[in-house]
Amino acid sequence: MIQIQSFVFSPFDENTYVLYDETNEAVIIDPGCLMQSEKETLSQFIDQKGLKVTMLLQTHAHLDHVFGSAYVKRKYGVKMYMHKNELPILAAVESRCKLWGIRGYEPVEADAFLEEGDVIKFGRSTLEVLFVPGHAPGHLAFVNHDQRFIIGGDVLFKGSVGRTDFPLCDHAALMRSIKTKFMTLEDDYQVFAGHMDSTTIGRERRMNPFLN
Repeated sequence: MIQIQSFVFSPFDENTYVLYDETNEAVIIDPGCLMQSEKETLSQFIDQKGLKVTMLLQTHAHLDHVFGSAYVKRKYGVKMYMHKNELPILAAVESRCKLWGIRGYEPVEADAFLEEGDVIKFGRSTLEVLFVPGHAPGHLAFVNHDQRFIIGGDVLFKGSVGRTDFPLCDHAALMRSIKTKFMTLEDDYQVFAGHMDSTTIGRERRMNPFLN
């Protein structure tokens, strides 16, 4: 059974996730740890649980989701997986950090690419890859159907949806992704978003003003 541990990192209040199961194999999703203290918080949890990190997954490559990616790659000797459409986003992170006056970002490169329908395996667990562009051109989400949850990044939030005022965003594509990928899941699926609290598909179907 997959356990989900979340951390809120950086001034952007980004949600970083560690998923692990009874084998103690784990994946890290969107490490937003910018400060050294945040990196230590992440590594201390992994050490205390005795986890073996097997891969780094990115829902997308906006700066707040990759602050700690180079650290995770180096610390755990793992590869970074994302969609190929995120390459221009990743390449622009360093310049955007300078624009925002953000210090401490270490540039990182992707090692492998994921596509819709790929299956991530760790321990005895699996995650299905969904392609959900809009907030970012290569945005991915990771679904587990047995436990009925989705690690959704910045696509669907509690009472809101992802921003589309950044370069290479597309609001129409975002809404298509939500309606054709997220809203086809049943109401009890839990959504772990890139910011704010988790929610459920059913709650957002009933109450999200962007969907009604």
